[in-house]
Amino acid sequence: EPPADCFAGSGYTAPSLPPLPARPGPDRTTATAGPSISSPPWGGRRTRNSASASPHPTGLPRAPACPLQSPRLVAMSLPALALLGLEAPAAEREAAEAEAAQYFSGNRLLAGSEPAAHCYCGHQFGSFAGQLGDGAAMYLGEVLGPRGERWEIQLKGAGLTPFSRQADGRKVLRSSIREFLCSEAMFHLGIPTTRAGTCVTSDSKVVRDVFYDGNPKSERCTVVLRIASTFIRFGSFEIFKPTDEYTGRKGPSVNRNDIRIQMLDYVISTFYPEIQEAYSDNSIQRNAAFFKEITKRTARLVAEWQCVGFCHGVLNTDNMSIVGLTIDYGPFGFMDRYDPEHICNGSDNTGRYAYNKQPEICKWNLGKLAEALVPELPLEISELILEEEYDAEFEKHYLQKMRKKLGLIQLELEEDSKLVSELLETMHLTGGDFTNIFYLLSSFSVGSDPSKLEDFLEDLTSQCASVEELKVAFKPQMDPRQLSMMLMLAQSNPQLFALIGTKANINKELERIEQFSKLQQLTAADLLSRNKRHWKEWLEKYRVRLQKEIESVSDADAWNTDRVKVMNSNNPKYILRNYIAQNAIEAAENGDFSEVRNVLKLLENPFQEAECFREVKEDVEEEGATATAPACAQETRNRLSYCSKPPLWASELCVT
Repeated sequence: EPPADCFAGSGYTAPSLPPLPARPGPDRTTATAGPSISSPPWGGRRTRNSASASPHPTGLPRAPACPLQSPRLVAMSLPALALLGLEAPAAEREAAEAEAAQYFSGNRLLAGSEPAAHCYCGHQFGSFAGQLGDGAAMYLGEVLGPRGERWEIQLKGAGLTPFSRQADGRKVLRSSIREFLCSEAMFHLGIPTTRAGTCVTSDSKVVRDVFYDGNPKSERCTVVLRIASTFIRFGSFEIFKPTDEYTGRKGPSVNRNDIRIQMLDYVISTFYPEIQEAYSDNSIQRNAAFFKEITKRTARLVAEWQCVGFCHGVLNTDNMSIVGLTIDYGPFGFMDRYDPEHICNGSDNTGRYAYNKQPEICKWNLGKLAEALVPELPLEISELILEEEYDAEFEKHYLQKMRKKLGLIQLELEEDSKLVSELLETMHLTGGDFTNIFYLLSSFSVGSDPSKLEDFLEDLTSQCASVEELKVAFKPQMDPRQLSMMLMLAQSNPQLFALIGTKANINKELERIEQFSKLQQLTAADLLSRNKRHWKEWLEKYRVRLQKEIESVSDADAWNTDRVKVMNSNNPKYILRNYIAQNAIEAAENGDFSEVRNVLKLLENPFQEAECFREVKEDVEEEGATATAPACAQETRNRLSYCSKPPLWASELCVT
C-alpha cells in the first residue's frame, strides 16, 4: 500500500455522474458516498522509451491522455458503470452521455486520477518478446465503488504512452466496438472477464492498413473505458526475466527481486486475502497456495471458454490475468460451425491459439508464470502444483458444465465424457452450429414418437452446414504450384522446409483438397440424409442416457422442467458472432450507433428469447448515413435474426 500522500483529489461533481472525492486513505475497508479514485497501488521500475513520461509518485511512468476532436458516446454499459457508482437516469441521459464522452475519451481528467502506464513483458506466440507494457492503455486509478469494492479503470486508445514503441497509442472504431461488446457479452454469459463501461469515438483520425495489403485508410480514434479488479497479468512478473536463451531478450527489471516481492505481497494481500491470512508467517507456503489458486482459476476459465465456443486469439502470457479473468479482447471469435481446430486470429499462421489448443496453451503460460516467481516460489514446488491441479480442475469443470448444457442434472456417470465427445464429433461431421445445436437440445423429447423425432431431426439438420458453406470452409488455400514445391522441398531439403512451412499445415491443405473434391460430387439431398443419420445415432445414445435420469427420480415431469431450466440457463441463444459485430461496426462507421446499443442490450440477456426485441430489422434507413454496406451484407442484415447461423459473406471476415 503506497503512502497516503500519493493520492490526490477534489470534489468535482458532474451533472449526472456521482462526485469523485479524494480517496479517504490507505484503509481498504473504508467506503464513501461516491466512488473515490486513487493512484496506482504499487510501483514498477521506470524504463527507457522514446516517448516522454513525467515522474509518478509510485514509480509508474505518467501517460497523459491526448485530447480527441469532438468526442461522442457510441454506447455505455450501465451495469458496468454501476460498479463505479455511476448512473445515467433517463431524464438526464443526454447530459450523462456528454459527460461520459469528455471524461472517458481522456479529454478531461477525473478528479484524483493520475494517468500512468503499466510495464510488463510477455511470451508472444511462444517466444519471449522482452518489454511490452501498456502501449495503448492508460491507468487512471482505482475507484472505490458503492459496495466497498475497488476497481481499476483504464482508457484504452487514449494516445501515446511510454510503452507505445513505434505505434500511436490509438484504437479505432471497429476494434473498440468489438472489445466493448465482447467484454460485456462474456460477463453476462457468466464468464470471468474485465468489463467495459463506455465506448467513445471522435473526429480525430489515424491511418490504418486494415488488411496489411498496402491499402491504408483513415479511421476514427475511439476509446474504451475498461474496468477490472486489476489488470496485472502473468507478464507483469516477467519483467524480472534474465536474458532468454532463444531470443536474447530480457526483462527491464532483472535482479530486482525486491520489486517481485512487493508485487507478490500486493497481489496476494489484495486479491487473495484468505491466502494471505492463512499463511502470513510463511511466504513460500503462501506463494504456493496463491499459485495453486491461480492455476485452478485459469483451468476453470478456459473450461468456460470451451463450453461456449469462445476463442481468445492471442493467448500470450501478457494477456493472462493474475486473478483469472478474460482480458485483452483483440482478434477473438465465437465459433459458429464446430471445428476443433478453429482459428479465430487471421495472423495465427501456425494455429498455436486454435480452439482445441487453448487448454494446453493456458497451462504452458502458467508454467511461464511459475518461472517468473522464482526464487519466491521454487520451481519444483510450482511445477508439481501445475501437474497435479491444472488438468484435473479443467476436466472436472468442463464436464460439470457440459452436463448442465446437456441437462444431465441427476446423475454423474463415467460414460458422460464419452457422450460429450461423441456429440462434438457429430457436430464436426455435420458442420453443426455450436451454439444453436446446444440451444436446440433442450427441446428434445425423450419419448419415442417417430414424428416428433423426425421434426427434431429437421430442426437439428437446419443448423448444419450446407454444401455451399462446406465448399467455402474447405476451399484450398494454397496455389497448386506452391503446394507441389513445398511437397518436393519437404522430401529434398527438410531443414529448409522447416524454416518456411510445417508438416501439419501441408497435411491440412491436402485434407482440404480431398474434402473439396468430394464436395463437388455431393448433392444437398445426400448431405441431408447423411447428417440425419449421424444425428439419429447420437440422439439414440442421448435418449438412453436421459432415460437413466428419469429412472432415478420419482417425478419425471418435475425432472424435465428442471432439466429444461438448467439447459436454458447454460446454453445461450445469443453470442457475439463476427457478422453481428460487423453489422454494428459498419452502421457505426456511417454515424449510426443504434445497432451497437441494440446488440449490447441483447447480449445483456443471452439466455432469454428476445420476443420484444427487433430480431429482424425491417427498416434499415439510417439517419445521417452516407454510405451503405455491400449489397449482399445489406440484404442479409435485413433478414437474419441475431441467433441465425452466419451468412456466407461472414466467412470472408478476417480478424487479425
